Amino acid sequence: MKTLPIYQVDAFTDRLFAGNPAAVVPLADWLPDETMLAIAAENNLSETAFLVPAGEATWELRWFTPAIEVPLCGHATLATALLLAEVLKETAEPLPFSTRMVGDLTGSRGDDGWLGMRFPRRTRNGAAAIEPVVVRERLAPTAGSMPRRCPAAAARR
Repeated sequence: MKTLPIYQVDAFTDRLFAGNPAAVVPLADWLPDETMLAIAAENNLSETAFLVPAGEATWELRWFTPAIEVPLCGHATLATALLLAEVLKETAEPLPFSTRMVGDLTGSRGDDGWLGMRFPRRTRNGAAAIEPVVVRERLAPTAGSMPRRCPAAAARR
């Protein structure tokens, strides 16, 4: 029986057992979808990220819930970037990811040492419609700290 490393990473936090957990499974080659779905179901987290090398310092990335493959998962992408940078000691900057459903994503370390992600923007007509949102103090306990800014995009319909 083949064994695979599976990492559980808590995104959006600097504390153990906090934040948003995701499983990350580095692979040499893609497994059958049914196998990745079964692994995600066994992990029983909201998402499990699977990554495969796609050239020098670039990776293909896919996400599965216990029930389906999803087109995009922010916290599992951030967890994958953290795993690459901190555990697998990848030094590329930024960390580029190629996805089947949403295109290219990148992760990079900010001046403050935290990892950040760049995600695609989409609106119904394809135009960027990012608007600032007023951040209320009551959001801070939920987010773990007071956000510096909070943009929002129109939902796709």
